[in-house]
Amino acid sequence: MTPTRRRFRSVRNSRNNSSYVIAAAVSVGALITAALFNQSRAKKAEQDNPPAGNFITVDGVRLHYIERGSGEPLVLLHGNGSMIQDFESSGLIDMAAPDFRVIVFDRPGFGHSERNRNVVWTPDAQASLIKRALEELDVSSAIVLGHSWGASVAVAMGLKYPSFVRGLVLASGYYYPTVRSDVVLMSAPAIPGVGDILGNTLAPIISRLMWPLMISHLFSPARVPRTFERFPKEMALRPSQLRASAGESALMIPDAYQFRNRYPELTMPVVIIAGEEDKLINIEEQSARLHSEIAQSKLHRVPDAGHMVHQTGTRQVMSAIHEAESSAPARV
Repeated sequence: MTPTRRRFRSVRNSRNNSSYVIAAAVSVGALITAALFNQSRAKKAEQDNPPAGNFITVDGVRLHYIERGSGEPLVLLHGNGSMIQDFESSGLIDMAAPDFRVIVFDRPGFGHSERNRNVVWTPDAQASLIKRALEELDVSSAIVLGHSWGASVAVAMGLKYPSFVRGLVLASGYYYPTVRSDVVLMSAPAIPGVGDILGNTLAPIISRLMWPLMISHLFSPARVPRTFERFPKEMALRPSQLRASAGESALMIPDAYQFRNRYPELTMPVVIIAGEEDKLINIEEQSARLHSEIAQSKLHRVPDAGHMVHQTGTRQVMSAIHEAESSAPARV
């Protein structure tokens, strides 16, 4: 190779290296800008949506909860990515409060509740935490309703504390493992290291863009009710909550696998309710199969309803709660 060609190749390589450095610098700058933007939005969301209830600290975890009404205790457990305001905007809390002492938690990592990162927050771990919190609130037994991922926590409570859970209401739950390609994508922000970068930079922005389509899919075939406008979207899009949501997505199939043979062990009345046209979870593979395996269960299919059955079929869900209560053994 001649000296001229060597000089030309050296200059070209130098230019290529400079281009790579510039591209890397621009990428890092864009990620830092996105992270700062997301932190700012998260801080504003928390300022605009201050805690509406009280706090209780159990095993070093600070949980936010609200309490309404009086009577028999009724515990409501929200789904993945959600928070107290889901039940509040549905009207279910106000509907139940005249007859029940309604207690609703922001589950760990959602709303204003903490989520310690040194714990794998399986349904079993959350069941233990919530049961201890309820004992601190002088609750010795309760009817427990869980929606979607919250139904898995409710089941775990029923299996682990059968004398505490007087009755179960399971709404739109996922009970048996299936092939779910969407779970891989939703779990990405839970991956250590890479997930932290995604969760603080790209995930909130992508989730914000996808929000209308995602919400429409959850409610379909029903329309999204006007009352759902009260749900604080920006709270759900905070990096911390997206990380918690991703962690629960990653656990969804393994937890269903772990519980798949244990449902007949449930001894309390179980009322299962689901939208007939749920686009997220197949009602035949999940709710109907669960009903066939629990002898004392009852199944209610809500027509023209999707995954958010508590939002669009609130009265039917309230009837299911009363059904569980009327079938439950008397409190000791």
